[in-house]
Amino acid sequence: MESPCIKVCVIHPDTRLCVGCHRSIDEIAAWSTLPPDARRAIMDDLPSRAERTRPGRRGGAAGRRQE
Repeated sequence: MESPCIKVCVIHPDTRLCVGCHRSIDEIAAWSTLPPDARRAIMDDLPSRAERTRPGRRGGAAGRRQE
C-alpha cells in the first residue's frame, strides 16, 4: 500500500498536520482502511499542505538572511 509517511512523525501545533507526511491524525489513523480512491485524493492534496507545515523563521544567521 502506498503511503506518504517518511517517518518524521511530528504534529505541527497550529495546523495539526504531520510535518513529515502532511496528513492529519485522522487520516493517518484511518489510512490502512481507506479505499484506494480516498488515499489517492489525500496524496494528491499533500503538496498543497506542505507550505502550511514549514517552520517559521529562526533566529541566528537564518533569521538575518535577506530573502
